Amino acid sequence: MSMIGEYVRLTPAELDRTIVDPDWAQEFVYGLMRAETDAAPEVSEARWHETDKAWHALGFLLDRVGFPVDVVHGEEEIPGAGDWGYGPPRLLRPDRVRVAAEALAATPHETLTEGVGPAELAEAGIYPTVVWERGESLDYVTDHYQALVPFFRAAADAGDALLLWLD
Repeated sequence: MSMIGEYVRLTPAELDRTIVDPDWAQEFVYGLMRAETDAAPEVSEARWHETDKAWHALGFLLDRVGFPVDVVHGEEEIPGAGDWGYGPPRLLRPDRVRVAAEALAATPHETLTEGVGPAELAEAGIYPTVVWERGESLDYVTDHYQALVPFFRAAADAGDALLLWLD
């Protein structure tokens, strides 16, 4: 079973409803994910995005550079939210999405991997460890990082919040 990093953009009204009714949010989000799986919109147009199994490496690399926002796990719990795979979803409010979007745009992907290779990720126990033990390239991680940039920018420009979870 894989652990996949998931993101969904929420309008302010959807955020308000999510906070008072997390069960509604789960149904809404899963419906949105099904619709976008079929439609396959561009990252900058999408409301749902995933980082596949790169989430842990992204978190590790972003922590190394002192990134100001937790764009992997979110920063705020949603009261009463149930388990969406590997725990409940977490939240980034619109102001934190804006900070993250600006920081992502200002942080080239080369900065994340400077001085780091697969051996360091394997030694740190970064999921999926077997990939790093085989010595695979960090391009997989930087490709997912580069896709986060327009996703966060679009969310920030729209004034959206983000739900984040591991599925």
